Amino acid sequence: MFNLTDIELMEYIKEDIPYFDLTTYTQNCSDKKARLEIYTREDTLVSCSEESARIAKLLGCKVETCVSSKTLAKKGDVLLSFSGDYEKVHQAWRSSQVILEYSCKMANYAYEMKKIMLKSNPNIELLATRKTFPFAKRFCIKSIMNGGAMPHRLGLSETILFFPNHRLVYKSDEVFYDEVKKIKAKTPEKKVVVESESLEDSISLMQVGVDVIQLDKVSVELLEKVIKYKNKHFVHVKILVAGGVNIKNADKYAKSGVDGIVTSAIYFNGMTDIGCKMSII
Repeated sequence: MFNLTDIELMEYIKEDIPYFDLTTYTQNCSDKKARLEIYTREDTLVSCSEESARIAKLLGCKVETCVSSKTLAKKGDVLLSFSGDYEKVHQAWRSSQVILEYSCKMANYAYEMKKIMLKSNPNIELLATRKTFPFAKRFCIKSIMNGGAMPHRLGLSETILFFPNHRLVYKSDEVFYDEVKKIKAKTPEKKVVVESESLEDSISLMQVGVDVIQLDKVSVELLEKVIKYKNKHFVHVKILVAGGVNIKNADKYAKSGVDGIVTSAIYFNGMTDIGCKMSII
């Protein structure tokens, strides 16, 4: 696992506090000390608490408690507490809390979805797409990994994945199949992944040596047919399912025996209900 750097966190802080906190500045309370507790109003998997704590430290606060990422927290549990100068605590408050609100939501969704999947298929993997929040890829990737998911693709330079739009340049499917053989010879250390929407196309792709087939927006029945064929003839080929799979229907897709579920649903579920309590000390 990786950590968000101080440079990244300082850029985030600067977006929220480009100069100073005008509100607390007008209060003229530089002699006051404060303490803040950030707690969860719902059961959740903790994520990016270390980054939240680091923000408080970078702003001159003293971190008193910090629940580690990947910890299952109960409603009412304090996730992070810190103290310091009144103005500094106010500056750290929202930035720290918002990171927890978004990250815990993504991590918890991933955790719950994977738990459902594993009940039906102990060998399945949850894969998160690259549809992360713009300008927040590293934050999103760390959040989903804290929840037990793996990134599907970190970027276009990482994997070979042919979508239908890539196949438009070929006169026919047969021409594309021939090209796949050449591409595999050109990139012997890479796996070739192709998205498909039919049994016939999937069979042809297996026959020309595709390593992974990603089935997009298909029924469970079609998925099961593809998996049955590959288990009989091409055991080494991996099958992924993508498009419209989320925590509500993950179980039925997992039962098919698919190797992995690719989803963007992890990113788009709002925020964990997190509150705070500030006191003067």
